Amino acid sequence: MSEGTLYDAVWDRHRVRRLPSGQDQLFVGLHLIHEVTSPQAFGMLAERDLEIAYPERTHATVDHIVPTDDRARPYDDDAAESMMAELEANVADAGLTFDHPDTGRQGIVHVIGPEQGLSQPGMTVVCGDSHTATHGAFGALAFGIGTSQIRDVFATGTVAMEKQAVRRIEVTGELGDGVTAKDLILTIIGELGTDGGSATCTSTAVRPSSRCRCPAG
Repeated sequence: MSEGTLYDAVWDRHRVRRLPSGQDQLFVGLHLIHEVTSPQAFGMLAERDLEIAYPERTHATVDHIVPTDDRARPYDDDAAESMMAELEANVADAGLTFDHPDTGRQGIVHVIGPEQGLSQPGMTVVCGDSHTATHGAFGALAFGIGTSQIRDVFATGTVAMEKQAVRRIEVTGELGDGVTAKDLILTIIGELGTDGGSATCTSTAVRPSSRCRCPAG
């Protein structure tokens, strides 16, 4: 396991204690939630008569079921309307910040985090969604978690995790015309395989000559 990396620094800064399972208990700086994976966790919390430990660190949005054609309520899809209503009730009861569609801040959960400056370098971020690791692009340590882990974060503000090995990928050279960051990452994935990131934290170092030029705006 690599030592002295950003991963190590963020991990150690948020480590509460070593658990009997061999995992580390990590303090969570930002907990993003949405309508799909949070209802069961809210239910588990209610069954134990517990409250959210750090509501100020919990941020909700709705992103999977919002219609793209007509957002008038109630939604035509009964399941979507039910999920929306349940999230509205849960966040109201808990006093959480909620990017409701009516606020103009609603969006894909892993877009609003960076967009609103919620995801910060050196922070631990969790969300009940498989795309959570993308916040790592901003120097955060981010995990996709399951429903029981969402409950744990609700109740304690912490999550149990096993520390992973760190892989460093260095990118050098100069990108050709029309080649973008997306092409670069797809090439890396092609080399490593679809399971190349399993149980591994990947640190990517892009040398100045190969940095992608991003258009302003």
